[in-house]
Amino acid sequence: MRIPLTKYGWPQVVVFPAMILAVMAGVALGTSAVLQIWAIISVEVLLGVILIWVLSFFRDPKRICPSDSNLLLAPADGQITDIEEIENNVFLGRAALRIGIFLSIFNTHINRAPCNVKVEKITYKKGKYKNALNPESARVNESNELNLIRTDSPQDRLIVRQISGAIARRIVCDTTEGSELTGGEKFGMLKFGSRTELYVPLRENAKCMVKIGDKVKAGLTPLIKYE
Repeated sequence: MRIPLTKYGWPQVVVFPAMILAVMAGVALGTSAVLQIWAIISVEVLLGVILIWVLSFFRDPKRICPSDSNLLLAPADGQITDIEEIENNVFLGRAALRIGIFLSIFNTHINRAPCNVKVEKITYKKGKYKNALNPESARVNESNELNLIRTDSPQDRLIVRQISGAIARRIVCDTTEGSELTGGEKFGMLKFGSRTELYVPLRENAKCMVKIGDKVKAGLTPLIKYE
């Protein structure tokens, strides 16, 4: 039987719930003499809600990803916060469209490949931990950039950036340079609130399928379609 929790959650998926359960036991056993029963129940319910949230944060839902090679899928769950054309990018070699996705503490935080790609280069950069809702965070925050090359036609160069937020302090990248990923394949996660960006070369035949405010799901929602 598959346990729907990501392997990227270790050790937090064990340590955090164990700590919460220990506190719950301590409250139940050690405060009955000083707290009224309603107060004890209230504290236990609150701790129970926190426990459920911690476990749900590391959830790893099973997804059947579209196999259409003309689609670029969302690399993260969350909300589209900005869509912007940028000037010539060094890796992409041309102007590009940047699509920013904000991941709240209630989203699934697993990152997935936008299409069939080869990992050309991975660059980690230390930085600040500003609120990931602010597009400025993409410039100054801790980040991990994956330079990718599509293995289907057109063989565009793409960039996926994992960016820490005010709460997220741990970027997980479970792939290496030279590896090949299939569309929708998991390659890492961002622990707690954060941001993920997709950079796509500007093309007349590449249509953006989302708008600011849209909710997207990693490996399921098309962001770009080649026509």
